[in-house]
Amino acid sequence: MQLGWLQTFTAVYRTGSFTKAARELGITQPAVTQHIRGLENELGKPLFVRTPQGATPTSEGESLAHGVQGSISDLNAAVARHFGTASSNRPLRLGGPAELVSARVLPSISRLIADGMDVSVTLGEADHLLADLKSGHLDIVVSTIRPRYRGLDAAPLADEEFVLLASPQTAGTLAEGALALDGPRALEKLPLIAYAEALPIFRRYWRTVFDAPPPTRPAVVIPDLRGVLAAVIASAGISVLPTYLCTDALAAGTVVPLLEPEVPPLNTFYLATRSGALADHRLAAVHGHLLAQAKDWT
Repeated sequence: MQLGWLQTFTAVYRTGSFTKAARELGITQPAVTQHIRGLENELGKPLFVRTPQGATPTSEGESLAHGVQGSISDLNAAVARHFGTASSNRPLRLGGPAELVSARVLPSISRLIADGMDVSVTLGEADHLLADLKSGHLDIVVSTIRPRYRGLDAAPLADEEFVLLASPQTAGTLAEGALALDGPRALEKLPLIAYAEALPIFRRYWRTVFDAPPPTRPAVVIPDLRGVLAAVIASAGISVLPTYLCTDALAAGTVVPLLEPEVPPLNTFYLATRSGALADHRLAAVHGHLLAQAKDWT
Protein backbone atom coordinates (compact mmCIF):
# COMPACT_ATOMS: atom_id res chain seq x y z
CA MET A 1 0.00 0.00 0.00
CA GLN A 2 1.41 3.39 -1.00
CA LEU A 3 1.58 6.25 1.51
CA GLY A 4 0.53 8.65 -1.25
CA TRP A 5 -2.77 6.81 -1.58
CA LEU A 6 -3.54 7.40 2.09
CA GLN A 7 -2.57 11.07 1.81
CA THR A 8 -4.91 11.43 -1.15
CA PHE A 9 -7.64 9.57 0.74
CA THR A 10 -7.43 11.92 3.73
CA ALA A 11 -7.53 14.95 1.41
CA VAL A 12 -10.70 13.67 -0.29
CA TYR A 13 -12.23 12.87 3.10
CA ARG A 14 -11.47 16.35 4.48
CA THR A 15 -12.63 18.27 1.42
CA GLY A 16 -15.51 16.00 0.39
CA SER A 17 -14.42 16.33 -3.25
CA PHE A 18 -11.99 14.70 -5.67
CA THR A 19 -11.55 18.07 -7.41
CA LYS A 20 -10.78 19.98 -4.20
CA ALA A 21 -8.41 17.25 -3.07
CA ALA A 22 -6.53 17.47 -6.39
CA ARG A 23 -6.23 21.25 -5.99
CA GLU A 24 -4.98 20.91 -2.42
CA LEU A 25 -2.43 18.23 -3.29
CA GLY A 26 -1.26 19.88 -6.51
CA ILE A 27 -2.08 16.87 -8.68
CA THR A 28 -4.68 16.15 -11.38
CA GLN A 29 -8.16 14.87 -10.65
CA PRO A 30 -7.51 11.66 -12.64
CA ALA A 31 -4.51 11.06 -10.38
CA VAL A 32 -6.74 11.43 -7.32
CA THR A 33 -9.19 8.96 -8.82
CA GLN A 34 -6.36 6.54 -9.57
CA HIS A 35 -5.06 6.75 -5.99
CA ILE A 36 -8.48 6.10 -4.47
CA ARG A 37 -9.15 3.19 -6.81
CA GLY A 38 -5.76 1.71 -5.96
CA LEU A 39 -6.51 1.98 -2.25
CA GLU A 40 -9.99 0.48 -2.68
CA ASN A 41 -8.56 -2.42 -4.69
CA GLU A 42 -5.89 -2.98 -2.03
CA LEU A 43 -8.48 -3.02 0.79
CA GLY A 44 -11.24 -4.73 -1.17
CA LYS A 45 -13.79 -2.17 0.03
CA PRO A 46 -15.39 0.97 -1.49
CA LEU A 47 -14.31 4.09 0.41
CA PHE A 48 -16.40 6.81 -1.27
CA VAL A 49 -19.69 7.19 -3.10
CA ARG A 50 -19.50 9.79 -5.87
CA THR A 51 -22.50 12.14 -5.91
CA PRO A 52 -23.30 15.43 -7.71
CA GLN A 53 -22.43 17.18 -4.43
CA GLY A 54 -19.02 15.54 -4.10
CA ALA A 55 -17.61 12.41 -2.46
CA THR A 56 -19.43 10.85 0.49
CA PRO A 57 -17.42 8.37 2.59
CA THR A 58 -18.80 4.88 3.05
CA SER A 59 -18.82 3.29 6.51
CA GLU A 60 -15.47 1.69 5.62
CA GLY A 61 -14.19 5.11 4.54
CA GLU A 62 -15.28 6.66 7.85
CA SER A 63 -13.51 3.93 9.80
CA LEU A 64 -10.31 4.30 7.80
CA ALA A 65 -10.36 8.10 8.17
CA HIS A 66 -10.70 7.93 11.95
CA GLY A 67 -7.80 5.49 12.05
CA VAL A 68 -5.26 7.27 9.82
CA GLN A 69 -6.00 11.02 9.81
CA GLY A 70 -3.93 11.82 12.87
CA SER A 71 -0.95 9.78 11.63
CA ILE A 72 -1.03 11.33 8.15
CA SER A 73 -1.20 14.82 9.68
CA ASP A 74 1.81 13.99 11.86
CA LEU A 75 3.79 12.74 8.84
CA ASN A 76 2.93 15.83 6.79
CA ALA A 77 3.88 18.04 9.72
CA ALA A 78 7.25 16.27 10.08
CA VAL A 79 8.05 16.71 6.37
CA ALA A 80 6.96 20.35 6.39
CA ARG A 81 8.93 21.06 9.55
CA HIS A 82 12.20 19.84 8.06
CA PHE A 83 11.77 20.72 4.39
CA GLY A 84 9.02 23.36 4.19
CA THR A 85 9.87 26.90 3.13
CA ALA A 86 6.97 28.78 4.78
CA SER A 87 7.63 30.38 8.14
CA SER A 88 5.77 32.71 10.47
CA ASN A 89 6.51 34.22 13.84
CA ARG A 90 2.91 35.00 14.76
CA PRO A 91 0.96 32.77 17.16
CA LEU A 92 -1.25 30.08 15.73
CA ARG A 93 -4.82 31.37 16.09
CA LEU A 94 -7.30 28.85 17.47
CA GLY A 95 -11.01 29.34 18.06
CA GLY A 96 -13.66 27.29 19.84
CA PRO A 97 -16.36 27.19 22.52
CA ALA A 98 -15.08 28.39 25.89
CA GLU A 99 -15.99 25.27 27.83
CA LEU A 100 -14.52 22.69 25.44
CA VAL A 101 -11.38 24.72 24.79
CA SER A 102 -10.77 25.03 28.54
CA ALA A 103 -11.62 21.45 29.48
CA ARG A 104 -10.26 19.48 26.53
CA VAL A 105 -8.60 21.39 23.68
CA LEU A 106 -5.85 23.24 25.56
CA PRO A 107 -4.89 20.20 27.68
CA SER A 108 -4.67 18.17 24.46
CA ILE A 109 -2.11 20.51 22.87
CA SER A 110 -0.27 21.40 26.09
CA ARG A 111 2.84 19.46 25.05
CA LEU A 112 3.07 21.47 21.82
CA ILE A 113 2.78 24.70 23.80
CA ALA A 114 5.39 23.52 26.31
CA ASP A 115 7.71 22.75 23.38
CA GLY A 116 7.52 26.35 22.22
CA MET A 117 4.44 26.75 20.05
CA ASP A 118 2.70 30.12 20.49
CA VAL A 119 -1.09 29.94 20.46
CA SER A 120 -3.67 32.72 20.53
CA VAL A 121 -7.16 31.57 21.58
CA THR A 122 -10.48 33.13 20.61
CA LEU A 123 -13.62 31.93 22.38
CA GLY A 124 -17.11 32.28 20.97
CA GLU A 125 -20.01 30.82 19.03
CA ALA A 126 -19.47 28.62 16.00
CA ASP A 127 -20.98 30.92 13.35
CA HIS A 128 -18.73 33.84 14.31
CA LEU A 129 -15.63 31.68 14.65
CA LEU A 130 -16.13 30.05 11.25
CA ALA A 131 -16.59 33.46 9.64
CA ASP A 132 -13.28 34.56 11.20
CA LEU A 133 -11.64 31.37 9.93
CA LYS A 134 -12.85 31.98 6.39
CA SER A 135 -11.69 35.61 6.47
CA GLY A 136 -8.22 34.59 7.68
CA HIS A 137 -8.47 35.95 11.22
CA LEU A 138 -8.26 32.42 12.67
CA ASP A 139 -6.22 29.39 11.59
CA ILE A 140 -8.22 26.51 13.08
CA VAL A 141 -11.62 26.25 14.72
CA VAL A 142 -13.27 23.61 16.86
CA SER A 143 -16.87 24.00 15.75
CA THR A 144 -20.11 22.75 17.28
CA ILE A 145 -21.70 22.82 13.80
CA ARG A 146 -20.54 21.38 10.48
CA PRO A 147 -18.93 24.18 8.46
CA ARG A 148 -20.76 25.06 5.26
CA TYR A 149 -18.48 27.78 3.89
CA ARG A 150 -16.79 27.10 0.58
CA GLY A 151 -13.04 26.96 1.03
CA LEU A 152 -13.17 25.41 4.50
CA ASP A 153 -12.32 21.80 5.24
CA ALA A 154 -13.74 19.98 8.25
CA ALA A 155 -12.99 16.68 9.95
CA PRO A 156 -15.26 15.12 12.61
CA LEU A 157 -13.40 15.51 15.89
CA ALA A 158 -15.49 14.03 18.71
CA ASP A 159 -19.05 13.53 19.88
CA GLU A 160 -20.36 15.25 22.99
CA GLU A 161 -23.01 13.33 24.91
CA PHE A 162 -25.68 15.17 26.87
CA VAL A 163 -27.00 14.23 30.31
CA LEU A 164 -29.96 15.54 32.33
CA LEU A 165 -28.54 16.54 35.73
CA ALA A 166 -29.49 17.68 39.20
CA SER A 167 -27.85 17.85 42.58
CA PRO A 168 -28.65 14.91 44.87
CA GLN A 169 -30.81 17.26 46.96
CA THR A 170 -32.84 18.40 43.94
CA ALA A 171 -33.12 14.85 42.60
CA GLY A 172 -34.50 13.80 46.00
CA THR A 173 -37.55 16.02 45.50
CA LEU A 174 -38.73 13.75 42.67
CA ALA A 175 -40.86 10.76 43.58
CA GLU A 176 -39.17 7.47 42.76
CA GLY A 177 -39.99 6.42 39.21
CA ALA A 178 -41.84 9.66 38.46
CA LEU A 179 -39.67 10.56 35.48
CA ALA A 180 -39.99 7.13 33.92
CA LEU A 181 -43.74 7.18 34.47
CA ASP A 182 -44.67 10.77 33.62
CA GLY A 183 -41.76 11.83 31.42
CA PRO A 184 -41.01 15.57 31.28
CA ARG A 185 -44.21 16.40 33.17
CA ALA A 186 -42.47 15.18 36.32
CA LEU A 187 -39.97 18.02 35.90
CA GLU A 188 -42.41 20.89 35.41
CA LYS A 189 -41.98 22.33 38.91
CA LEU A 190 -38.17 22.26 38.84
CA PRO A 191 -36.33 25.43 37.71
CA LEU A 192 -34.45 25.05 34.44
CA ILE A 193 -30.92 26.47 34.23
CA ALA A 194 -29.99 27.11 30.63
CA TYR A 195 -27.10 28.26 28.47
CA ALA A 196 -29.36 30.43 26.31
CA GLU A 197 -32.91 31.77 26.35
CA ALA A 198 -33.84 29.60 23.36
CA LEU A 199 -32.91 26.42 25.28
CA PRO A 200 -30.91 24.82 22.45
CA ILE A 201 -29.49 21.97 24.54
CA PHE A 202 -32.78 21.29 26.33
CA ARG A 203 -34.49 21.32 22.95
CA ARG A 204 -32.21 18.61 21.57
CA TYR A 205 -32.57 16.47 24.70
CA TRP A 206 -36.35 16.78 24.98
CA ARG A 207 -36.93 15.92 21.31
CA THR A 208 -34.47 13.01 21.29
CA VAL A 209 -35.30 11.41 24.65
CA PHE A 210 -38.90 12.44 25.35
CA ASP A 211 -40.11 12.99 21.77
CA ALA A 212 -41.76 16.13 23.12
CA PRO A 213 -41.42 19.88 22.65
CA PRO A 214 -38.94 21.53 25.01
CA PRO A 215 -39.94 23.63 28.01
CA THR A 216 -41.08 27.13 27.14
CA ARG A 217 -38.64 29.18 29.21
CA PRO A 218 -35.71 28.81 31.61
CA ALA A 219 -35.65 30.11 35.16
CA VAL A 220 -31.98 31.14 34.86
CA VAL A 221 -29.82 31.88 31.80
CA ILE A 222 -26.02 31.67 32.18
CA PRO A 223 -24.07 32.00 28.89
CA ASP A 224 -21.30 29.71 30.14
CA LEU A 225 -21.87 26.01 30.74
CA ARG A 226 -19.42 26.03 33.63
CA GLY A 227 -21.67 28.54 35.39
CA VAL A 228 -24.69 26.36 34.62
CA LEU A 229 -22.94 23.39 36.23
CA ALA A 230 -22.10 25.45 39.32
CA ALA A 231 -25.74 26.48 39.68
CA VAL A 232 -26.91 22.87 39.37
CA ILE A 233 -24.40 21.74 42.01
CA ALA A 234 -25.79 24.47 44.29
CA SER A 235 -29.31 23.00 43.89
CA ALA A 236 -30.66 26.02 41.99
CA GLY A 237 -32.37 23.73 39.47
CA ILE A 238 -31.77 21.15 36.76
CA SER A 239 -29.99 21.33 33.43
CA VAL A 240 -28.77 19.35 30.43
CA LEU A 241 -24.98 19.42 30.04
CA PRO A 242 -22.28 17.64 28.01
CA THR A 243 -20.72 14.79 29.94
CA TYR A 244 -17.14 15.96 29.27
CA LEU A 245 -17.85 19.04 31.39
CA CYS A 246 -19.29 17.26 34.40
CA THR A 247 -17.15 14.10 34.60
CA ASP A 248 -15.54 15.18 37.88
CA ALA A 249 -18.84 16.34 39.40
CA LEU A 250 -20.49 13.04 38.51
CA ALA A 251 -17.60 11.07 40.00
CA ALA A 252 -17.74 13.17 43.18
CA GLY A 253 -21.50 12.77 43.46
CA THR A 254 -22.18 16.53 43.51
CA VAL A 255 -24.53 15.98 40.55
CA VAL A 256 -26.48 12.91 39.51
CA PRO A 257 -28.15 11.94 36.22
CA LEU A 258 -31.93 12.06 36.43
CA LEU A 259 -32.27 9.72 33.49
CA GLU A 260 -29.99 7.36 31.61
CA PRO A 261 -31.55 6.82 28.17
CA GLU A 262 -30.41 3.90 26.07
CA VAL A 263 -29.46 6.29 23.25
CA PRO A 264 -28.37 9.64 24.71
CA PRO A 265 -28.45 12.79 22.55
CA LEU A 266 -25.17 13.54 20.79
CA ASN A 267 -23.60 16.47 19.01
CA THR A 268 -20.49 16.26 16.82
CA PHE A 269 -17.57 18.67 17.07
CA TYR A 270 -15.72 19.45 13.83
CA LEU A 271 -12.14 20.56 13.34
CA ALA A 272 -12.15 23.24 10.63
CA THR A 273 -9.30 24.77 8.63
CA ARG A 274 -9.01 26.67 5.37
CA SER A 275 -8.43 24.46 2.34
CA GLY A 276 -4.72 23.81 1.87
CA ALA A 277 -3.76 25.39 5.20
CA LEU A 278 -2.38 22.16 6.63
CA ALA A 279 0.78 22.76 4.61
CA ASP A 280 1.75 24.88 7.63
CA HIS A 281 3.61 22.39 9.83
CA ARG A 282 2.47 24.09 13.06
CA LEU A 283 -1.16 23.91 12.04
CA ALA A 284 -0.75 20.32 10.87
CA ALA A 285 0.78 19.42 14.24
CA VAL A 286 -2.15 20.93 16.18
CA HIS A 287 -4.63 19.33 13.79
CA GLY A 288 -3.06 15.88 14.15
CA HIS A 289 -2.72 16.20 17.93
CA LEU A 290 -6.37 17.11 18.39
CA LEU A 291 -7.58 14.28 16.15
CA ALA A 292 -5.50 11.79 18.12
CA GLN A 293 -6.34 13.12 21.59
CA ALA A 294 -10.06 13.53 20.91
CA LYS A 295 -10.45 9.75 20.77
CA ASP A 296 -10.14 9.76 24.58
CA TRP A 297 -12.41 12.75 25.30
CA THR A 298 -15.54 11.99 27.30
